[in-house]
Amino acid sequence: MTVIVDTNVILVANDAHPDVSPECVLECIYRLQQLMQSGSIAIDDAYRILGEYQHKTNPRKGKGVGDVFIKWIFTKLTDAQRVQQVSLTELGEDQFAEFPVASLEAVFDRPDRKFAAVANAHPDKPTIWQAADCKWLDWWSELKANGVDVTFLCGDDVCGFYKKKFPKKPLPALP
Repeated sequence: MTVIVDTNVILVANDAHPDVSPECVLECIYRLQQLMQSGSIAIDDAYRILGEYQHKTNPRKGKGVGDVFIKWIFTKLTDAQRVQQVSLTELGEDQFAEFPVASLEAVFDRPDRKFAAVANAHPDKPTIWQAADCKWLDWWSELKANGVDVTFLCGDDVCGFYKKKFPKKPLPALP
């Protein structure tokens, strides 16, 4: 199983997101541990994703599961069975030719575009793991229609965050 891991999954696994439930923390920890045991991650070959992970965590000194996961990526960088790197064509800052849905690009968070672009560029179209970023609820169905899947690891949490952030909008369905 190859997946793309949004940075918030790593932060939640590090217990660095104070508003998520304990169940969400445990789910993110479990998923990252399973991935390290028997899965693989897809990242871009220019290390944009890895750079974001490093910027938001402390893999050298940190003891959280997210920090351990980032260390694991570094130890497996040359093992294409565990860390699969794909090339992206950068058209501008946070703009990629491989972004799957041109109509979404304007509303998509700029730093999150690389995750969708990597999923679309990868030959197996791996799913994107998402923990707590509720804006993805507005995007997942169009992404799916274009071959990119999103798995919400913390459905109750992400729906709760969506209701708080967008109280006048109806709650989108989960995949």
